[in-house]
Amino acid sequence: MTDMMVIDVGRQALYMVLLLSGPMLLLSLVVGLIISIFQAATQINEMTLTFIPKLIAIGLALLFFMPWMIHQFSSFFHQLMAMIEPMLRI
Repeated sequence: MTDMMVIDVGRQALYMVLLLSGPMLLLSLVVGLIISIFQAATQINEMTLTFIPKLIAIGLALLFFMPWMIHQFSSFFHQLMAMIEPMLRI
């Protein structure tokens, strides 16, 4: 395994982390922004008000995006296993 292959696998792994965590992070950002605007408009400064809606939004996003996430991760895993197989024959 060359240095470039290791760097490429690391780059693909980081891309996969960003791809899989992106929908939940984006939805959490949007929900947090909406709640913050609501709190600023009504001057309610309750810290727990942002936690529960974000938690619910992330849970719903996981339910919605989980099949896609599993497919992406399993294809990445199969790609990694395909790279390892030729090295074992050496």
